[in-house]
Formats: sequence, C-alpha cells, structure tokens
Amino acid sequence: QVQLVESGGGLVQPGGSLRLSCAASGSIFRINAMGWYRQAPGKQRELVAQIVSSGTTDYTDSVKGRFTISRDNAKNMVYLQMNSLKPEDTAVYYCHAEVFAYALGYGDDYWGQGTQVTVSS
Repeated sequence: QVQLVESGGGLVQPGGSLRLSCAASGSIFRINAMGWYRQAPGKQRELVAQIVSSGTTDYTDSVKGRFTISRDNAKNMVYLQMNSLKPEDTAVYYCHAEVFAYALGYGDDYWGQGTQVTVSS
C-alpha cells in the first residue's frame, strides 16, 4: 500500500502565496506521474498541475504563470507553489500519484486526503 500525505493548505488573502507539499510512502518501486487536483464546492474535481518522472509539466490554463509544480524523486515528494492566488482558487486540493510497486506491471493511482485552500480577504 501507498500513502500520500499533504500539507501546506490554509487561509490566504488574494494576491498571496501558499506552498503545498505531498509525501508518498509505502510500497514504491517508482512513481510516474504526480500531480495536484482540486475540487471546489458544487464542482467536479479538476487537474491543476501534473509532473511526470522526466520533469515534463502540464497546467490547467487558469493557473499558468501563477502556479509551479515540482518534485523530488529521491524523497517521493511533489510540491505546488501557488502565487498570485485568487478567490476562485479556493478548493480542496488533492495530491495524486501513479505508483508502480514493482519493475513490471501496471501502476496504481493513489490520492491524498485533501488540504483546504481558502483565498479570501
């Protein structure tokens, strides 16, 4: 089994910054994609940013230029630096990882428990 533990959420004023962290632990041979999703009240969960093991990143349009995703492969961690935050960024943010427990076979998807980010004055 694999556990993902997020940290770094909270309340911030518009224009402020937050940094989310997510640590993966357990039966891990390698991790392919790691990413952050968010879900606002009454809305579907959406991909915010993703980074694969090679370092290639992808962002949803609404956060491009404001958010930066990074990872530390040696520590099995992924980070999301969020700058110039807006009220519409308010949501529960979930960490995701595609984890391979063995050298062969398919990867499994794991999720963190979620961390609340609230942008409000």
